[in-house]
Amino acid sequence: MKKKWDSMMKVVLLAALAATLCLGFSCKKAEEPAPPQTPPAPTTSTPAEATPAAVVEPAVAAAPEAPKPVVTTPVAAPAPAAGGPKMVEIDFDLPKPMFVGTPQDMKVDNLEKPLGRARPPFLAPEGTVLLSKGKPVSASDEEPIIGEIEMISDGDKEAADGSYVELGPFVQHVTLDLEKQGEIYAIVLWHYHKQPRVYFDVVVQLSNDKDFITDVKTVFNNDIDNSAGLGIGKDMHYTETNEGKLIDLFSQGSPKARYVRFYSNGNTSNDLNHYIEVDVYGKSVE
Repeated sequence: MKKKWDSMMKVVLLAALAATLCLGFSCKKAEEPAPPQTPPAPTTSTPAEATPAAVVEPAVAAAPEAPKPVVTTPVAAPAPAAGGPKMVEIDFDLPKPMFVGTPQDMKVDNLEKPLGRARPPFLAPEGTVLLSKGKPVSASDEEPIIGEIEMISDGDKEAADGSYVELGPFVQHVTLDLEKQGEIYAIVLWHYHKQPRVYFDVVVQLSNDKDFITDVKTVFNNDIDNSAGLGIGKDMHYTETNEGKLIDLFSQGSPKARYVRFYSNGNTSNDLNHYIEVDVYGKSVE
């Protein structure tokens, strides 16, 4: 009995020792670090695969620069041309207006639009005078239907009855003799301004030849179809008003001439030709 007991005790002790050894070995394995894992080999992306976008750091806004002071240089008024004449405003003697309001479009080809206000001032060299008042006038129609040829330079510019000359139909002209050569800066022409009308084939020529055969200069021509036989003009038709038609000759080089001729060929109201006054401004050539 004692032997059996001793044998059993030995078996229990051996079992306990074996269990202790196993437990110690298991704890030792748990404390050992796991071996590192080998990363997978990189793969090459195909064109169909999306490439991740790079992360862009936000830009830091730069501080605004202080505005630079603006330096303004005063602009000087243009100086007159060296040796050029002193320019002054010409005070045209205008008759009173005979109709009120802006004239309506009369369906005339190449017709300039009315300003609807007073004409801008006209400047000419200092010393400019009226050269035409009281000077001799002749006409292609030597027997006017109404009035006398001399009335065209008498200074009366009103449109009332008794202040205008009426010439026959078709192309007619009047010629003003300045009696001496003048340097001409401006011409103002009144046909008839009692009502708004347009006169056709208005041509203005200068010459030092009284017969206008040689030395002829055309300074205005609105004959758009050469019906007057003086060439096709590029100037526009215009509506008669109390201001008359101003022809700027200073901008055309201030031509010198003794004779001034005016053509016309009827108007929008009838086939007759009318003249109230012609004014020629400039300086006599000594």
